[in-house]
Amino acid sequence: MVWEKEKIVGSCLVGGAAFAVGASFLHLFLKGELPLGLGLGLGLISLRKRKPVRVYMDGCFDMMHYGHCNALRQARALGDQLVVGVVSDEEIIANKGPPVTPLHERMIMVKAVKWVDEVISDAPYAITEDFMKKLFDEYQIDYIIHGDDPCVLPDGTDAYAHAKKAGRYKQIKRTEGVSSTDIVGRMLLCVRERSVSSEHSRSSLQRQFSHGHNSPKFDDGASNAGTRVSHFLPTSRRIVQFSNGKGPGPDARIIYIDGAFDLFHAGHVEILRQARELGDFLLVGIHNDQTVSAKRGAHRPIMNLHERSLSVLACRYVDEVIIGAPWEVSRDTITTFDISLVVHGTVAESDDFQKEEDNPYSVPISMGIFQILESPLDITTSTIIRRIVANHEAYQKRNLKKEASEKKYYEQKSFVTGD
Repeated sequence: MVWEKEKIVGSCLVGGAAFAVGASFLHLFLKGELPLGLGLGLGLISLRKRKPVRVYMDGCFDMMHYGHCNALRQARALGDQLVVGVVSDEEIIANKGPPVTPLHERMIMVKAVKWVDEVISDAPYAITEDFMKKLFDEYQIDYIIHGDDPCVLPDGTDAYAHAKKAGRYKQIKRTEGVSSTDIVGRMLLCVRERSVSSEHSRSSLQRQFSHGHNSPKFDDGASNAGTRVSHFLPTSRRIVQFSNGKGPGPDARIIYIDGAFDLFHAGHVEILRQARELGDFLLVGIHNDQTVSAKRGAHRPIMNLHERSLSVLACRYVDEVIIGAPWEVSRDTITTFDISLVVHGTVAESDDFQKEEDNPYSVPISMGIFQILESPLDITTSTIIRRIVANHEAYQKRNLKKEASEKKYYEQKSFVTGD
């Protein structure tokens, strides 16, 4: 009888060292040679969960975009928990030039990314030995992650040299087609084109950006420095990677909010958070480029539809997006998606939602399912653009400085697996 028990236990527990040890102790227990308490205690030790792999990634996360989000997604895939360090304003000024978004806004953005587990504020720009020790000892970090593009300090040294030397460094693939430098460059180009040609300003710069064309007026020399346009190529795989892949439950209360969500910022994040708290499932409608251009002006949007969609999808408060949502919220849209409530923030680029005529929300208003939310932050896309315009020269210098490293990266670029 004892032999039969041993045979069954042995067959079930084959497959690993931990299980083999467990089988041995159970064998002794069945033979009566191991006390019950000790046998159970050792069994619990062998079955205890392994320590989660904790990875660390830092960054400025200025003008946070889908490229940042994709880097965080890749970093999270290398471990079980992702800790993110957000570099201080002072460190960014010293190493790169003035940030467009201050630290408290950048913290809101990073905390809202669905792949992030913890955030460290005021992280240093370079991984020093002391800070690395703090990461390993205090935050229990196993690996430090960075993209395949070089991060060089003003003195020419590698910002991640200590982590590499310690054998605790892992590399991910940089997301092509976007960077904060690119985005600032797009806005600087808008400013220059408006001042050079009123005729040209009537054409949508976004169309040029989304098709990968530089402006002919600024194609040569320093006048085009730092304004390399996006070469983003949207793929279905990337959308799947960013999607939750789950629909609403049968009795879910579905909340709908729409907009351009151009230059996705902290104001967007906070109104989405507030909207999500009103129900079980948040559906976000993102207007197409032509609609945004018609309603906001020829130089909008700065980011094209697919870029904007990825930024919104990366937000932890968002469950699903409609890519290219209609301007007017129709009864058919409400029925198709089983929408319970349509919401809109008080801070917006226009007051269309308050108009009596041509109000895009007239249908949900008539159905009694429209609600205006008090926006937590007074920030719009225009706010971000005004910051660039107000510090035009400083950001132009910053982009000139960054352009050399960007150009070198693309010239030396080789295929990197992963992503």
